[in-house]
Amino acid sequence: MSETMNAHDTPMIFDGHNDFLLRLLRDPANREATWLTDTEKGHLDLPRMKRGGLGGGFFAIYISSPDQPVDIDDLMANPPYKAPLPPLIDHREALPIAMEMAGHLKWMERASGGAFRLCRTVAELRACQAEGVISGIMHIEGAEPIAADLDALYLFHDMGLRSLGPVWSRPTVFGHGVPFAYPSSPDTGDGLTAAGKDLVRLCNELGIMLDLSHLNEAGFNDIAALSDAPLVATHSNAHAITPSSRNLTDRQLAIIRDTRGMVGLNFATGFLNEDGAKSDDRGFDPMLRHLDHLLSVLGEDHVGFGSDFDGAQVPKVMGDSAGLVAFRAALTAHGYGGELMKKLCHENWFAVLDRVWKP
Repeated sequence: MSETMNAHDTPMIFDGHNDFLLRLLRDPANREATWLTDTEKGHLDLPRMKRGGLGGGFFAIYISSPDQPVDIDDLMANPPYKAPLPPLIDHREALPIAMEMAGHLKWMERASGGAFRLCRTVAELRACQAEGVISGIMHIEGAEPIAADLDALYLFHDMGLRSLGPVWSRPTVFGHGVPFAYPSSPDTGDGLTAAGKDLVRLCNELGIMLDLSHLNEAGFNDIAALSDAPLVATHSNAHAITPSSRNLTDRQLAIIRDTRGMVGLNFATGFLNEDGAKSDDRGFDPMLRHLDHLLSVLGEDHVGFGSDFDGAQVPKVMGDSAGLVAFRAALTAHGYGGELMKKLCHENWFAVLDRVWKP
């Protein structure tokens, strides 16, 4: 296998979630080096994506909590744990930050010299795949930038937003997320608010994919009852393997399957390791155990990858996006054949987006 991989010589990977925009936001003075060169920092940049055969993915606009009550990383290193949730962030505070991050995403396209393209349709994603261009989807993780009147949703949709998670764990005016807790059920509180139910209806109308990752079980149930689109969790794992509040129960997985939806395997070690510990020294085995379980419940047409690159600790054997070469080799050694590999790597993502997005 060659060191440099692309869509023409091995299945390229399309990724359900990354937090690269947060890195750009935190260091705007060095954004050219961060995006265009291999600085060996974080998980993503154009050179490492190309080396790893990472052909595209969802780029998250995410608003950090100004005052985190505890150090979640320290807690997750020593389970059991339950982290208190940060308070709600008002849309007036969140919107300028979200607009800045959307601007960074637009800049990435321009600065790449044609190597990266922001996409709004599956046809555009497939064109990028055929041309060897890295593709990106604008995603919002936690709908804080949008007020209850939903006016800003139209604006973001016009800018290219095609995927949205109503919450990132902390509450929003739309609903409630799960606290970071192990062991814990995802059944941790109330479901969607009236504004949250309006948000679901408008996302369906506009063809914006709703991301169930970070929602609590009651919110999941509300969206399952309301939405007319396939249900998708972009970066979540199996609660049956690792009983974290962030992972999905077999009941939830079956509901997603029955809507012809999708789950992207989260590479975050704290949601992969069976003991809930945030530890990167377990190799690829935890990822393979979760994949086997997801496939057994969802079937091979409804599973993909949602790395959480630049937003989580990933296994040391992977390291960063260039390590997707080693990950593919581990999948092949585990017995995943060529057609299944294509589905896991990108075809399932393209297929579910084709079912969700409007022409």
